Amino acid sequence: MFNWTVSLSAGVGTMLAISALALIGHHNQEYWLLMAAFGASCVLIFAVPDSPLAKARNVIAGHTLTAVVGVVFVTFVPVNALSLGLATGLAVMLMMLSKTVHPPAGANPLFIMLTGKSWGFLLFPVLTGAICLVLLGRVYHLIRKRKVV
Repeated sequence: MFNWTVSLSAGVGTMLAISALALIGHHNQEYWLLMAAFGASCVLIFAVPDSPLAKARNVIAGHTLTAVVGVVFVTFVPVNALSLGLATGLAVMLMMLSKTVHPPAGANPLFIMLTGKSWGFLLFPVLTGAICLVLLGRVYHLIRKRKVV
């Protein structure tokens, strides 16, 4: 199904996007536009850009919605095996109901709860980073289709 050109393109797009977020968001030894789930988002955005799961709405809303669930839980519910499962299950359910399923976003409640992230995490890196990823993906694919790269 995939050939070397498509694979190389996906790898280069991912490298450029993650590197751009790291460069733009680097301050005081922190990368405030990056989170691990964005690496998985890049698989969809750059390797299978026509997938419904790679749509801008799914990437941005999926990450934001699941991150809100994670922050609400870590703020108001003790972190334990049940709350971790409940938050993740609720996040998946809400993505499905809102038609914003983005599988990498399913990791957000776990990460947020296990690391104790607060409300500021929703803006940086979640929302801002997701928007940047989508924009970088769109620009990359437009350039590629024009055979500039």
